[in-house]
Amino acid sequence: MNPSTALATVVVDELVRGGVREAVLCPGSRNAPLSFALHDADKAGRLRLHVRIDERTAGFLALGLAKASGLAVPVVTTSGTAAVNLHPAVVEADYSRVRLVVLTADRPEEMRGTGANQTIDQVRLYGGSVRFFYDLSADTAGTESRWRTLVDRALGHGTDGPVHLNIAFREPLTPGGGTDPGPPVSPESEPELPRVVTGGRQAWGYLPLAAGGRTVVVAGDQALADARGLAEAGGWPLLAEPSSGARGGPNAVGTYRLLLEHLGGDIERVVVAGRATLSRPVTELLARDDIELFPLRDDARTPQVTGVGDGAWLAGWCEADRSARSAIRGVLDAEPLTGLAVAREVAGAVPATGLLVAGSSSAVRDLDLADPWDEPPLVLANRGASGIDGTVSTAVGAALAHGAPAYALVGDLTFLHDSTGLVIGPDEPRPDLTVVVVNDDGGGLFTLLEQGAPEHAAAFERVFGTPHGVDLERWCTATSTAYVRADSLEDLREQLRRGSGLRVVEARTDRSRTRDLHARLRAAVARALV
Repeated sequence: MNPSTALATVVVDELVRGGVREAVLCPGSRNAPLSFALHDADKAGRLRLHVRIDERTAGFLALGLAKASGLAVPVVTTSGTAAVNLHPAVVEADYSRVRLVVLTADRPEEMRGTGANQTIDQVRLYGGSVRFFYDLSADTAGTESRWRTLVDRALGHGTDGPVHLNIAFREPLTPGGGTDPGPPVSPESEPELPRVVTGGRQAWGYLPLAAGGRTVVVAGDQALADARGLAEAGGWPLLAEPSSGARGGPNAVGTYRLLLEHLGGDIERVVVAGRATLSRPVTELLARDDIELFPLRDDARTPQVTGVGDGAWLAGWCEADRSARSAIRGVLDAEPLTGLAVAREVAGAVPATGLLVAGSSSAVRDLDLADPWDEPPLVLANRGASGIDGTVSTAVGAALAHGAPAYALVGDLTFLHDSTGLVIGPDEPRPDLTVVVVNDDGGGLFTLLEQGAPEHAAAFERVFGTPHGVDLERWCTATSTAYVRADSLEDLREQLRRGSGLRVVEARTDRSRTRDLHARLRAAVARALV
């Protein structure tokens, strides 16, 4: 066994011993030793391998697998720009605290900076976005034991974010040749090495919170603390984003974004769990200097609540929410197909045991105005950096890890931005995933922002609206992906009830009506609260 094969075999073996069960690989020459080692591990049933031809897609596929499973997931690339293409996924994993293990192949040190083909500076390529970095090679002193310790250390540091091992391989890059150091040491023949467990979040204590008062609980993305339980214990309204994990129960206020304009001035205290990223009204609330702000840490602990809640405060919010929901339904029922209506249907179709991945931009915001669940399903969204990068691949990965039927709700630009997420080879595992694409032929979210105002109409369509005219059915045909178009809510309901495997359901909407629709929703809610 030559040194590069030995190194790759040991790295993969130790990853499996460290709990890795899924791995993502992109083809290349310099990473060939890892490719052979992963292929062998997959054949032996030690892990499940996913091969993709696009590195950005691969990075987000690994991100989705890690998000849904909670386990570390490695993604492997060759050298050069292939490694650079992982950077968006690494950034999202950093801000979302996802266990991504990046393995980039590289040339030996003496070949760097010499103009060698496909060689760039990969040392600390991802900067401060990773929790741990090491430049590893077959020349590392101590050989196998040292290699194993470094893999363990990377896994230990990666308990709450991405890590990076840059691995230098020498020729030969395929099995055979060189001095045979013997087979890799197996778990049965070597005592368990001590694992370096570092990083992670401290356990924090809290002073008790008095129930009652004009308090609301804001639950943002990945709210690890029990925001729902806290709100119910304190008798407080729960303002929960879809991907908080807390958007359910009797205290959940589904229309909070619209209600804050009318009820927000009375709030005196805000308890915050997770990262609140969706709503300007919430951001403005958290920025006020006349409220008491109580942020919960990321350690999944919740403070004790003492006393009895103020029933009138909670009842007022719940009654306003019921009135606002009724007003919203009245407006949407009189409209043709809209993104808001599609989001409501998709939310209603996902069972408590299901999975829903929401695209950034309009999709997750439309979902945020849907009715809360009695018991929320697993809802994921790339809200760490809030980009539209890799959403289809994230959904595919999450669906593969989750197992149960899964859904994704995305806009057309989000879908097209990661269109290679549907390029899945014939030998690769395929998810049970329904991707619902709300297609308004461009950037519908911008119509709701300042640049969508009438005075900017001359420039808007080209530089913000960005119509593309892509035929999604043809793209799905080209990638052998099942496709259906829903032209009404009745069609959409039927399609959400049927089918399995990977498929795309397209719902076409009219972007030009979006700004006026939201204005009419706000007006209807205001009238309902009088």
